[in-house]
Amino acid sequence: MPRYVIERELPGAGNLSQAELQAISQKSCNVLDELGSQIQWIESFVTENKIYCVYLAPNKSMIMQHASMGGFPANRIEEVKNVISPVTAEKEMMAI
Repeated sequence: MPRYVIERELPGAGNLSQAELQAISQKSCNVLDELGSQIQWIESFVTENKIYCVYLAPNKSMIMQHASMGGFPANRIEEVKNVISPVTAEKEMMAI
């Protein structure tokens, strides 16, 4: 299933309390339950003014539907085409 990164512009996101983050998470999970098993939230990264979320979904429109139903911004949605890490470099070095 395709993996997506969603950029959510949320001024002051880095200052959200644990209770506020919990409420946002609960709302997201409730919407995911409504949408069914075709969409899955993997994790999110909170920065000063944005939240970056990683989801599995069959298509971009399901990501947009989740955002709409939850009242979440989805300013940018990008499908992940590949993943690299330091391990990627090790594998390349081993092939040399």
